[in-house]
Amino acid sequence: MGLSAGLGTGGTRSGVCTSTTRPVSPYVGQEIFETDTNKHRFWLGSYWSGGTTHSAPSFPVEYLVIAGGGGGGGGQNSPDVRSGGGGGAGGYRNSTVGETTGGGGSAESVLSVATNTTYTVTVGGGGAGAAYGATGANGSNSVFSTITATGGGGGGAANNAAGNAGGSGGGGGAMTGTGGAANATTQGKAGGSAASNGAGGGGGATAVGSNGANDTGGAGGAGMSSSITASAVTRAGGGGGGGRGVAGAGGSGGGGAGGSENAHGNNATGNGSGGGGAGASNPTNTIGGNGSAGIVIIRYLTADAAAYTITGGTATTSGAYTIRSFTSTGTFSLVIS
Repeated sequence: MGLSAGLGTGGTRSGVCTSTTRPVSPYVGQEIFETDTNKHRFWLGSYWSGGTTHSAPSFPVEYLVIAGGGGGGGGQNSPDVRSGGGGGAGGYRNSTVGETTGGGGSAESVLSVATNTTYTVTVGGGGAGAAYGATGANGSNSVFSTITATGGGGGGAANNAAGNAGGSGGGGGAMTGTGGAANATTQGKAGGSAASNGAGGGGGATAVGSNGANDTGGAGGAGMSSSITASAVTRAGGGGGGGRGVAGAGGSGGGGAGGSENAHGNNATGNGSGGGGAGASNPTNTIGGNGSAGIVIIRYLTADAAAYTITGGTATTSGAYTIRSFTSTGTFSLVIS
């Protein structure tokens, strides 16, 4: 007897169906499993039970997801000699227990990952520093499963341009550019604003970029430290604003320093950090520094995953934990089987 016939007559005591093809004449206690809902149900005489949902085994992972930093703004010498804003740090999302996430909020919730599943991991690239008279490019987003960190905002051009919004905002370009906003308070901080010929610093994961002052670029906002790899590392600092006299320092965590008169902005060096803003062009056509690529790091208890095969990233161990790091720009997979 076929399954579909048996489900309606009692000839088969349990069966497989969907939520729309349940038995038409069930008997009390009849048992089914719905393949579209993964629910195991029983007929209780006048209705089906609420059912128990079955899913693949899972275990918790902590993550640190940082997007690419924004590029610094370009300088300008006409109609005035002006400096570019610093690039903002890439968005910083952290669920490591006992730490903080971007913007200084409490750590996010850990993520539960299921077996027999492939997860997409994307590491965002840094934004390019801008050429003469242009605004720096935003960094690219980094992604792990449902977690997305937003690329850092580019620094404003030296024509009064505002810094771009991003994970952390870019600094405003001289003379009057305003700092870009942080897209989310749980990812970073805003950029600083320009004043006279001092451009604003890019925002960092921990601190707002400093405002520029007369001929002095604002410092980039400070980055944030995490020990997800067992060693404390500061990342995601904002780029320093360019200045006609004194350049703004890069934020801790690898933010690029700004340039002074006729000097280019410096490239970022730490994961997810912003590039420095270009110094005033007089007569050199100064350009902004490049933002740096982000990073994705995942950590879980080795014992939790002992029964499974996991591939993807560079694996290391520290104490009870396995750590998987994704550092190259591009899209990868974390496979759990």
